[in-house]
Amino acid sequence: MNTHQSTIKKSTSLSGVGLHTGKNVTITIVPADVNTGIVFRRVDMEPVVDVPALANLVVDTSRGTTLEKNGAKVATVEHLLAALAGAQVDNCIVEVDNEEIPIMDGSAQPFVELIHSAGIEQQDAERDVFEVDEVMRFTFGNSEMVLIPDDDFRISVMVDYETTVLGTQNAMLSNITAFNQEFAASRTFSFLHELKPLLSKGLIKGGDIKNAIIYVDKKIEDATLKQLKEIFNQPDVKVRPNGVLNNIELKYPNEAARHKLLDVLGDLTLAGRPIKGHVIATRPGHFVNTETAKNIQNAIKSRSSAPVYDPNAEPLMDVNKVMSILPHRPPFLLIDKVLEMSETHVVGLKNVTMNETFFNGHFPGAPVMPGVLQVEAMAQVGGILALSTVPDPENYLTYFLRLDNVKFKNKVVPGDTLIFNLKLSAPIRRGLVQMSGEAYVGKTLVMQAEMMAQIKKEK
Repeated sequence: MNTHQSTIKKSTSLSGVGLHTGKNVTITIVPADVNTGIVFRRVDMEPVVDVPALANLVVDTSRGTTLEKNGAKVATVEHLLAALAGAQVDNCIVEVDNEEIPIMDGSAQPFVELIHSAGIEQQDAERDVFEVDEVMRFTFGNSEMVLIPDDDFRISVMVDYETTVLGTQNAMLSNITAFNQEFAASRTFSFLHELKPLLSKGLIKGGDIKNAIIYVDKKIEDATLKQLKEIFNQPDVKVRPNGVLNNIELKYPNEAARHKLLDVLGDLTLAGRPIKGHVIATRPGHFVNTETAKNIQNAIKSRSSAPVYDPNAEPLMDVNKVMSILPHRPPFLLIDKVLEMSETHVVGLKNVTMNETFFNGHFPGAPVMPGVLQVEAMAQVGGILALSTVPDPENYLTYFLRLDNVKFKNKVVPGDTLIFNLKLSAPIRRGLVQMSGEAYVGKTLVMQAEMMAQIKKEK
């Protein structure tokens, strides 16, 4: 996986027909600056409308992935996005003069060739990668998507439509560089019994027997074959022994699974960042793919909420001020500074050093800050917020009543600077304080918890 962002070297165009609309469309891929991402631009609208390739803009996944923003739709984006992901292109503008990306031959290959013709240019900015640091599982009906930590990006796919003609198929992409050679040419597919409902809904107007594999899983009548000849404007339509309509040859025995993997890659691009982890997809489809991308977007948003720490800035409270409010003292005083505070939130800091007494006995050969002490440090930061609501905090103590949803995301080791960000979950009433907190090392979320405490006057 590339470490730096990239774009294409020059603008390049391609024309074709939209699968569902049947409309002629031209796309032009244009180079873009770092951190632009992939943006679809409807140049046929006045004024033009930019539609970023992001999962929160997905409005339809019935027979492809459709994005919409400010009334501008861009449909069937998954094959082009897969080609861009396979080429590791992070930034570009895709100018579109209609509402659907052309279907071409039903694969990503024409888009791969288009990108290759333009060339790839590395940019002077590092890629911001979403690293899977714990198992993420999403289930929708009989479809499932599981993400597990890995040192690279991989996809494994299993498809099973409970049909004899297709059977159970598997495919695996072990390295993104193999996409162009092993998966890009895999074409979209459908079952024959699905065609009539699609046509009745006004879809697949741009389809023909050459840009989709059509599996026949039920007995076909002569009248249906005659109708298909008219639909596809073909002199002869028949079923081959392998259960596929004629005029198309399978490129791989598991071409259906390979194409589903292609769709997964394209749809997950809508998360907005490259993924470092192993994606295991069971019976995937555009809905489960894009819902997974939305969940990744939410995880990215959560991680990006890490407070910005400037070590040169004067803190709101130094350790002496902290000790004037909290009753804790070393070695059990676990916060060094309070960086900011309002009526509803507080940000505190702890420098984790090798001098901590607990490192003498907690994994001394590979020191790790105990999770229970991370929770205590977070509680002390929350105590500062709680005690700030009374006029004489030195006369009060804060007792924590409950901890919920405590999760440890990454280990904390000597040399780390822990930043705690806590917010009130509800207004303080009768001395009861409810808070949700997150702990970060840099931009990495290492721990989170929900807490309830009570303030009591003791003196």
